[in-house]
Amino acid sequence: MKQRAPLTLAAVAAALAAVTGVGYLAAPSAPAADAKAAAAARMPVERSALVCPAPSSSDIAETTYTAFTPGGSGAGGKGTARLLGATKEAKPVLELKGRGKPAGATASGAEAPALTGVADGVLAPGWTAQQTTKVSVGRARGVLGVGCTTPGTDFWFPGASTAKGREDYVHLTNPDDTAAVIDIKMFGPDGAVKSEGGTGENIRIDPKSTKAVSLASLAPGAQLADVTAHVTTRAGRVGASVQVGEEGVGADWLPASADPAGSLVLPGIPADAASVRLVAFAPGEEDADLTVKLAGPNGSISPAGNEQLHLKSGMTASVDLKDVTRGEAGSLLLTPASGKKAVPVVAAVRVVRGSGAKQELGFVPAAAPVGTRATVADNRADENATVLSLTVAGGTDAKVKVTASPGTEAGEPASKEVTVKAGTTQTLSLAPAGAKGAYALTVETVSGGPVFAARTLTLPHEGVPMFTIQAVSDDHAMVSVPKAAQDLTVLTR
Repeated sequence: MKQRAPLTLAAVAAALAAVTGVGYLAAPSAPAADAKAAAAARMPVERSALVCPAPSSSDIAETTYTAFTPGGSGAGGKGTARLLGATKEAKPVLELKGRGKPAGATASGAEAPALTGVADGVLAPGWTAQQTTKVSVGRARGVLGVGCTTPGTDFWFPGASTAKGREDYVHLTNPDDTAAVIDIKMFGPDGAVKSEGGTGENIRIDPKSTKAVSLASLAPGAQLADVTAHVTTRAGRVGASVQVGEEGVGADWLPASADPAGSLVLPGIPADAASVRLVAFAPGEEDADLTVKLAGPNGSISPAGNEQLHLKSGMTASVDLKDVTRGEAGSLLLTPASGKKAVPVVAAVRVVRGSGAKQELGFVPAAAPVGTRATVADNRADENATVLSLTVAGGTDAKVKVTASPGTEAGEPASKEVTVKAGTTQTLSLAPAGAKGAYALTVETVSGGPVFAARTLTLPHEGVPMFTIQAVSDDHAMVSVPKAAQDLTVLTR
């Protein structure tokens, strides 16, 4: 009779490696003396999943998809990466064939679907995809950009709205073969917003499908200028983003804020921002007192009259910072006020460029740091079309390497190292030589930091400064896999 040894750390590690990394785990010749001997190894992920929302309901929308995996060490020698229509009859939309050069695809009109995708093997570490839609006229006029996201179970969207003239839809995409069940809760300046008839609860998203939920429909008559929407799953996982249309101003995507934290960085507010509105929320049981600073090219300053922000627990707060950047690109730094306890918060800013009938809006949510490496795809080589903002929020200067990939059609890669002083924001424009088509920008932290980054893409149309801003956060290409503390053997009797 055969008996198997009890499940040990080695078995868990082997299973984890099969899912997230590649390589093998070698058992030591003798058992480790203690648990400290079981150090974690850094290994490349073997599989990455992304979800892209349905881009637009406009018949004149033009959408570009760009996917990219940086070069360098990866999982194995081969791999596949495809974005598919998020339906039961999924059809390929874009396929990436190699590392180091982006692939692109386009779609026209309102029929472009939500997408799901998976990258395996060598293409998985650092795989990124960007969706950019341009709508030249109509209520949804603007450039709407969003990075395709990893499916999850918990999302915060400060900066959403149910006000008259705003149309905010939460796009929920289920990439899996089983149904997902979603709750959407909203919090305004007076606390929780009651959902009409419980319509924000138990929202079913069928397998391999997508659904857009109007925030205004969940609380008819609420008419709140600023709310924080919280999306959670009871079952399954989804990709979630909020599509915003504002009458007379423009349209864009509002991505989820970084996870609640005591200090936040909102990177990449354009130099010519005509209006900057900060929206923040404390989801816990304690109030938060924050210091607000703008990190510009020469240091950090406190906006006059808005040096601090008090957040009551469970209530959304907002502050109009007007044209706070005053001709110099910057990033907002939110930190606990002097002598106050660090309380986890989420935040985003609504940015408007232009004036009168030629306005356009975009959003900058709180971002996670660049970490070891981060990438944003679908950059354009036109003059001033692509601007990268780099911010160091801590007390240590950082050295950062930025690499521009070849274009989807042509171009030679280019790279540059820059030093970003602590408490400042530096901007950079870098494109491949002879670039044609879209290209990717990869940001690597060489030393110091932490570093935060965002990319602004500007595609003007008839005098309207149409733009979109995407944060550039750690691609989590490597994961820690515990080493085996002892051999797992099969005993035979």
